[in-house]
Amino acid sequence: MEKRPEDLSGMDTAAAREYIFNFLTTLKLTEQKIRELDGELATWHSRINVARTQGTGDLAAAAEQEAGRIVERQARLAEEAAELENQIEAMRKQIPALAARERSVDPDMLEQELLMAAGYLPGDEKKAETERRFREAEKNSAAGAALEELKEKMANGKRVD
Repeated sequence: MEKRPEDLSGMDTAAAREYIFNFLTTLKLTEQKIRELDGELATWHSRINVARTQGTGDLAAAAEQEAGRIVERQARLAEEAAELENQIEAMRKQIPALAARERSVDPDMLEQELLMAAGYLPGDEKKAETERRFREAEKNSAAGAALEELKEKMANGKRVD
């Protein structure tokens, strides 16, 4: 299945914005060409009037044909401009979703910042992990000792407060 031009899936936000900018540029050039054709059409309408006032029907007919071709080109360009506008609008609506999918936090950088905040230098990840594991083991050991003490008191029949 062919991907539609306004489908921005797979692009990051920067690439999507550049892609949309290219469509906008094409739209502006198309609109400019339509305006240029307005000027040409006015010239040919003027020539039609001149040919009619001078009584040269064949010249007036040729000018009318040329004016007709210009009108057709303008109509095609207007359709292209409308399609470009629709595509641009569809693409603009996709930008927030693209931005939301981009990872805004670098986990490696965050880990380094947390280690530094805990007093470690970059590269001390193993040292920090070892210390964390020892603290956990010491906590478990202390909890185990307290549990054993409680069991002993319970076995001796002493009252536990």
